[in-house]
Amino acid sequence: MSWYPHLTVATIVEKDSRFLCVEENDNSGLVINQPAGHVEKNETLIDAAVRETLEETQWQVEVTSILGNSLFTSPTNNTTYFRTTFIAKAIEFKGAQKLDSDIERVLWLTFDEILERKKRLRSPMVLEDLYRYKKGESYPLNLIHHF
Repeated sequence: MSWYPHLTVATIVEKDSRFLCVEENDNSGLVINQPAGHVEKNETLIDAAVRETLEETQWQVEVTSILGNSLFTSPTNNTTYFRTTFIAKAIEFKGAQKLDSDIERVLWLTFDEILERKKRLRSPMVLEDLYRYKKGESYPLNLIHHF
């Protein structure tokens, strides 16, 4: 039997002490997440993070560093996700960009507002990544090599 994790990316974008988040539909209803999604064929991790952030939030971002990797198996669908989370800065709002169909709305939330919504977070990775970010974890982009 073959088993493969789903390769995903996410971005932490902070601007004016608020974090870029999305409210999106999943199987359980509306949840809060960082901009995140699956890596597509022949796409680099960084390109996937930039693309997913733009598609989900209408924000063009510049990836500046790596926060880290996470492995999570969802108890609802038993799917394992291997996620690389990047730190990025907001460059430009692209209002003409159509949002992904599962995105209900884009939110800029303070850390405390995210904590208040803890039960609505898509996965434990959302909050764990924010804790790591607030502790100052950050690694250079040259840790990733694409061939």
